[in-house]
Amino acid sequence: MKVKISRGERIFHVVNYIILTIVALICLYPMWFVAMASFSDSSQLIAHSGFLLKPLGFNLQAYLKVFENPMILKGYANTLFILVAGVALDLVMTALAAYFFSRKGVMFKKPLMLFVLFTMFFSGGMIPFYLNLKDLHLINSRWGLIIPFMISTYNMIILRTSFESIPDSLTEAARIDGAGHITILFKIILPLSKAIMAVMVLYYGVSIWNAWFWASAILRDRELYPLQVILREILISNDLQAMNGGAGADAEAIAQSIKYATIMVATVPILFVYPFLQKYFTKGVMIGAVKE
Repeated sequence: MKVKISRGERIFHVVNYIILTIVALICLYPMWFVAMASFSDSSQLIAHSGFLLKPLGFNLQAYLKVFENPMILKGYANTLFILVAGVALDLVMTALAAYFFSRKGVMFKKPLMLFVLFTMFFSGGMIPFYLNLKDLHLINSRWGLIIPFMISTYNMIILRTSFESIPDSLTEAARIDGAGHITILFKIILPLSKAIMAVMVLYYGVSIWNAWFWASAILRDRELYPLQVILREILISNDLQAMNGGAGADAEAIAQSIKYATIMVATVPILFVYPFLQKYFTKGVMIGAVKE
């Protein structure tokens, strides 16, 4: 049966689409500007002002300069190591904590959960945290960016809620067959939670990829710098001497293109991850956020 839409509803839909389209364009344009600027000729780019809708003289010189910089490749290698190791450990530790808090009959479950929730709003502070890392010999180590951040309380709560939605009959049947908690978690709970685990991969992956503060605080050896710290040096500290190959007006023009190209190199890889997880994203968040 065809539902008749009133004139007021049509006007609302048209206005709604127009507003959302404008908002989407406002959000997308900065990325488009950076992409077009990275492919533009340096001299034309530095003389240009205003909107940029297409490259100003297509040129790949900035990207060649970026990939000639050995720190970019080292930054990629360090970031990939932290990303792969970090996401793997984050998922395991978060799943273990979520499974514990999703079980019925756990002794002191509510007080322990309140204790965990407390950490979402209060912490010991930056200096005590740094001193803990120092005492644990995690300063100037990539593991210092992985081990202290293995569990996000927010993500654990989402995962716990998802685990609680799985019927108890499945776990009870497994226990009757002699399965222990580890077997139940890894062979029953997690295979039934692929959607929410994909969301966890996205949350943790994006968080690790974009992280730069603690890396800049605890790493002393430049060989250990992740990509985002190198990107910060290029954009904030204007550290382009090793990349633009000279000085003067031409070097300044090339430096502008290099900045935009570096942003694209650091941003595009994580953008390509989202389409592969998109089909799980909405389903996973809803499963983890709403308890039936």
